[in-house]
Amino acid sequence: MDTRTRCGWCGTDPLYVAYHDDEWGVPVHDDRGHFEHLCLEAAQAGLSWITVLRKRPRYREVFHGFDPEAVARMGPSDVERLLGDPGIIRNRKKIEAVIANAPVFLRMAERHGSFSAWLWDFVDGTPVRAPRASLSDVPATTPLSDRVSRALKKEGFRFVGSTTTYAHLQATGLVDDHLDTCWRHTG
Repeated sequence: MDTRTRCGWCGTDPLYVAYHDDEWGVPVHDDRGHFEHLCLEAAQAGLSWITVLRKRPRYREVFHGFDPEAVARMGPSDVERLLGDPGIIRNRKKIEAVIANAPVFLRMAERHGSFSAWLWDFVDGTPVRAPRASLSDVPATTPLSDRVSRALKKEGFRFVGSTTTYAHLQATGLVDDHLDTCWRHTG
């Protein structure tokens, strides 16, 4: 039996525990990984992350493995088709945002060498670590997420408010918000 101490938000659901243990907070440096997280965090807005996590396999299917070039070629007929797909969150604005964000993502990647490089510059290439004794110590937004969110919006991204952006920074390891008692916390 696994007796490691984890962040309380992941509970005991095996899918959630695996996500916590294997993915959340692991530094992501590839563009496709960042694009996937941006898309899924946007889908999550207003919902629980476990809902999105359970639907992630279908998202990967319908959005071409989160290949931004393939997603950028999607159009209105794809939106209509996806609105009927119970395997994803059927919210028109969220689906349209995934498709609209793809060309923006590609332009940024081209201009900066990679989207990942652009994003990691915000933290000088090193994950931000702060003491987190309890879940109440973990903020929903920070000045960093405010800056990144503003920069993303300026580029033309949709569904990238500060809370969504902070969730992205946490998930992709730019911020280490594992609790101090969590076995994954890097101190």
